[in-house]
Amino acid sequence: MAPRILVVDDEPHIRDVICFALERAGMISTAVRSGAETMAAFRRGNIDLIILDIGMADMDGLEVCRQIRKTSGLPILFLSARDEEIDRVLGLEIGGDDYVTKPFSPRELVARVKAILKRSGNGAEPDRRRAIFVAGELSLDRHGRTVMFGDNTITMTVLEFAILDALLSRPDMVFSRERLMEAAYGAGTYVADRTIDSHIRNIRAKFLAAGGQGIIATVHGIGFKLGSESRGKA
Repeated sequence: MAPRILVVDDEPHIRDVICFALERAGMISTAVRSGAETMAAFRRGNIDLIILDIGMADMDGLEVCRQIRKTSGLPILFLSARDEEIDRVLGLEIGGDDYVTKPFSPRELVARVKAILKRSGNGAEPDRRRAIFVAGELSLDRHGRTVMFGDNTITMTVLEFAILDALLSRPDMVFSRERLMEAAYGAGTYVADRTIDSHIRNIRAKFLAAGGQGIIATVHGIGFKLGSESRGKA
């Protein structure tokens, strides 16, 4: 089935441009113009990814993301006219998967959507690599797209899942930020170092809330690796 994309923007022209580009790429698009309409569409379900404008009058995109992340890891790609780093980092820290600024290239936007969908398991061939990784109380199931710590299910965004997947697949390897970017976004996509740092910080916070400490270790001057303290407190 074609991926189903919810397009959220209060500008009709922007909605039309995005929907046209998505549909040319073989996706199904639905457009709404406000935060309230976004939440209503989210509750109805049947969405594979949201392209979410930050600057809306009734409820901005950041607040919509916060509400969705209380219950769901549904992929969210932020769209904004603002190109300030603080906005980008904040969007990623509250659970966004990617960030594109206006004016944007429809081709680049579609490419980023495809990359996120591939990581989420939509629109991609079945993953025939090793399916399950376990490190102490931490387990990751590629086919089920689930992460557990002990008896706790950890809700991950698509990119958080991809980063953790990469670290678990090579537990003794130190990954540079560039290698993690490639694992999460695919080759040829540039994102700032702060973007990866934001995702790492989110992953650590989620495991800490479940009793897991030291899940990801920082190797100063190089990057990150799977931490040695993967078990919860006794």
